[in-house]
Amino acid sequence: MHLFKATVIAAAVFTVTACSERFRNHGYAPTDGDLAEVAVGVDTRDSVIERFGPPTTGGVRTDSGIYYVQSQFRLYAYQAPSEVDREVVAISTDADGVVSNIERFTLEDGQVVALSRRVTDSNIEGVSFLSQLLGNLGNFDTGSVLDDA
Repeated sequence: MHLFKATVIAAAVFTVTACSERFRNHGYAPTDGDLAEVAVGVDTRDSVIERFGPPTTGGVRTDSGIYYVQSQFRLYAYQAPSEVDREVVAISTDADGVVSNIERFTLEDGQVVALSRRVTDSNIEGVSFLSQLLGNLGNFDTGSVLDDA
């Protein structure tokens, strides 16, 4: 009887913990207090990286800025993970590598970017595998092979 009760309690605990939500954090973004120590027009790209560590990513153009990205994902039972929080700290630099601007963006500031998926149409629609395999048998020109020899 005690084994049955223990099994039922263990199953109940397992069920409750399996259905509880969990959170997973990724990346790093400096806090506002940390960013207050960076002087626009004085600090350089290298001094920022020395202070906060390597950035998550760099600018699209060569050395145009550095970006720190921090995300939090919610994991719940069998559902796909969903992003519940994101902060992007964008530190822009000028051509000389001196900090020119500091901005913070959150998940609410983001925009959905629709990606265009261009797929090349197939020119073999309606042609069976056997037709593709045997289609070039009559197209072989022995003269072109003999002329090259």
